[in-house]
Amino acid sequence: MNILAHGWLSGRSDSVLAGNFLGDFIKGDPEHPRHGLTPGEVSGVRLHRAIDSFTDDHAEVAAVRDLLRPRCHKYAGPAVDIFFDHFLAANFTVLTGESLAQFTRYFYDTLQQNTRHFPDPAVRMVTALVQYDWIRHYPTIEGIDRSLKGVSRRTAFPSGLDTAVDDLERYYPEIGERFSRFWPELVNEVSRVRRELAI
Repeated sequence: MNILAHGWLSGRSDSVLAGNFLGDFIKGDPEHPRHGLTPGEVSGVRLHRAIDSFTDDHAEVAAVRDLLRPRCHKYAGPAVDIFFDHFLAANFTVLTGESLAQFTRYFYDTLQQNTRHFPDPAVRMVTALVQYDWIRHYPTIEGIDRSLKGVSRRTAFPSGLDTAVDDLERYYPEIGERFSRFWPELVNEVSRVRRELAI
């Protein structure tokens, strides 16, 4: 669910970014011919999985999940992802050295140019992402509330995500501090993984 973080951490490789976006849609070995992925896209899927693994196991992320679990239960993890994308978006230039608007144009354009072999659910997500300009709304509480409600409508079970913005507002300083400690460690880990994958 942390679409913005995955996108920026891909670097400026179109194929790696496309593969990273596909990470939640590709099951099993990304090199399997049934997926039809290029080597760069395969590396992107592997990078996506490394980001998810590092994030899921990180103490700062676990602490925020614990804050959200009474409301969101098993959906606390997706809520943390969305909240952390908010803090990234709200501080994007300071954290990345580029403007959110500039990166978003590149991100949307790259995804739209690479959907020819995306599975249908990924194509639908790209279409909605661009049509409703999700990332433009990430820096605001209202935009995050809209994202949470959108995800809530697609969950199979009651998720608590439709009211999770209340927890974001309640714990805003603490979540922001935990994100600020987590982010540089994630960036360092991604640098290590990118060297390992030679991307």
